[in-house]
Amino acid sequence: MHKLLPSLILTLLVIFSACQSPTGVFTLGSATTPGSVAANPIVRLVSLDAATFGSLLGSSATGSDLLLLTGAPTCGVDVYSFQYWTLGGAGETTNSSGAIMLPTGGSDCTGPRPILLYAHGTSPSHQYDIAAGFADPANAANGESTLLAAMYAAQGYIVVAPNYAGYNDSSLPYHPYLNAHQQAGEMIDALTAARALIPSAIGAPVSDNGKLMLSGYSQGALVAMATMRQMQFNNQPVTAIATGSGPYALEWFGDAIFAGNVDLGSTLFAPFLAISYQHAYGNIYNTPTDLFSTQYATGIDTLLPTYLPTLALYGLGLLPPFALFNSTTPTVSDITEAGVSSGLAPTLAAILAVPDSNTNPVGALGFGPNYLINNATRIAYVFDAAQNPDGAAISNPAAGLAATIPTNPLRRAFYVNDMRNVVSAPGKTSPAAWAPASPMFLCGGHRDPTVFFDNTTIMETFWGNTSFHLPSGLLTVYDVDPGQNPPADPLQTAFSATISALSNSDLLQQYHGHLVAPFCATASRTFFQNFL
Repeated sequence: MHKLLPSLILTLLVIFSACQSPTGVFTLGSATTPGSVAANPIVRLVSLDAATFGSLLGSSATGSDLLLLTGAPTCGVDVYSFQYWTLGGAGETTNSSGAIMLPTGGSDCTGPRPILLYAHGTSPSHQYDIAAGFADPANAANGESTLLAAMYAAQGYIVVAPNYAGYNDSSLPYHPYLNAHQQAGEMIDALTAARALIPSAIGAPVSDNGKLMLSGYSQGALVAMATMRQMQFNNQPVTAIATGSGPYALEWFGDAIFAGNVDLGSTLFAPFLAISYQHAYGNIYNTPTDLFSTQYATGIDTLLPTYLPTLALYGLGLLPPFALFNSTTPTVSDITEAGVSSGLAPTLAAILAVPDSNTNPVGALGFGPNYLINNATRIAYVFDAAQNPDGAAISNPAAGLAATIPTNPLRRAFYVNDMRNVVSAPGKTSPAAWAPASPMFLCGGHRDPTVFFDNTTIMETFWGNTSFHLPSGLLTVYDVDPGQNPPADPLQTAFSATISALSNSDLLQQYHGHLVAPFCATASRTFFQNFL
């Protein structure tokens, strides 16, 4: 449901091929100030009226399924590609790119409109481009771009969606992955540039009505939350935020993974994180072999984002498909030799053991002889977690307490970017807690094998602490998957029907990116309707 059928896309390509055209020329300054426009001309890649867009979606089974969630387009959609200046993870100046989607048509689609600022999910593809991806089935952004256009732009929202630094036309040679400070700053830079372009270069019959919605999925959920946090500190108004399946409690999430609860996709996420945090903090490793096994260490620090298909990363032996950790786990002797006290070593050895494949099949899948992260790294990380435990213990995530200050460099990086803490806010020299000041909607599915739903419940419990004094109704948590419980609403009923015909294997592989994502987008738009 997250992607349109190839036959539909081929039809779209025939129509879109005549739509690519430069629009107005924006006067560029000589400075590379973050938030300023970085390229001329602004290019319109797609222009579809509502009837044509709806007809094209309805011409395939997959498009028809999407229409059941989004509703028929009430507006046409124009998609523009734009570039802007921002900063990388180490504060270096770089260009970046993104998409502006504008509604077109009658009075419900023109004039003052709300803006949706959207942060996308993880992609290993360097060519990820939300603007071009709408009409290009080969682009990794195709599914997310089509969903954005149908769910929001075709319903009257102005959509601003960055591709992120390190992707597409960006000159940055890496992506500042889950660097909350950088990614929040870049989101604000993209919004600033887009707001300047819409009236000046594009000259569209729409304008910003002052209502700003933030959204994102997976990686983008943390990015959107970090953006809201930063905008609060900047006294920039945010109307509401709705996110899906984000790794918000990042220190807790890292602790769970290193203790053996390996998530699907971890062998992609791990190098993204290590590369990002090495550029930002400079202390994750001296050489890649400090962290990664020798089998994969060579070239891994420049591997992602990649021009190769994801399957080629595995097929060429550049990354293991599942095995994050060594199936030959550290013994008590190994742990003692690493400097851990003999009294604690047996406890750590038990934590580091391969999970039982019957009770934790996904976690067990994350271990193998051809593994990514070396045993010494695991020992050091888990030892730090034992010495400086996260407030939401692995065995009790519902506790939802604040993250604690680690000493291990990688764990410290997770802590710095954990959404329970503020460590980079203006005027802050030490960690501090924060809470949302605008209505927030957190969506997900509790069976998610990629980004565990505990990340969401931890935030709910954390902010439910009476010390925050959150007004009633300010925070809403929604699970699209009723599981063993009777569905509470039509959207949960539709989700249950969608997954009922899938095998366990297909459900596992599709759950996070292809199943929960569009349903959370639907729930998010319903939430936003309360504030228009």
